[in-house]
Amino acid sequence: MTLLNAPEFDEQKENLRRNIWVGSGIFVAAMVMLTVAGFLLGHGWLFTNLPAEHRMNVFLTAVEAGDYPKAYGIFNNDAEWQKHPQRYADYPLQRFTEDFTTESEWKGPITSFHVDFSKRDATGTVVAATINGTTNLTLKIQRADGTMAFFPYELTRGL
Repeated sequence: MTLLNAPEFDEQKENLRRNIWVGSGIFVAAMVMLTVAGFLLGHGWLFTNLPAEHRMNVFLTAVEAGDYPKAYGIFNNDAEWQKHPQRYADYPLQRFTEDFTTESEWKGPITSFHVDFSKRDATGTVVAATINGTTNLTLKIQRADGTMAFFPYELTRGL
């Protein structure tokens, strides 16, 4: 094949090729932005911790409303916990209610809260929230069974 008998220029094919390259570049840039934004805002790479933060929000909303049986079910990841309370004899509803009212660090019921940020570790997601405007509450949501547990350390932003 010589230059004199080269194939004819196909404008449609070249437009498609250009659009694929531009689209790929935009997709990669958007993914990089979402990845970095999720990390910097404290919601995990690509916002992967948002489901755990939502679960914490639902839990704290139930506690704030005074619906301790519902909150206890969320805490234990068992909506039908009342059918088998013997499973939770080590941490009964009465103790749970005390832990989120009189025996808590904030010494009373939750009147306001804000889920701040979260971090993922090998076994679950640790979520930090601010209770009644001043006190920090950090709970860990276990990945294996979906239960919540008190986390002994204070969670901070950053690497």
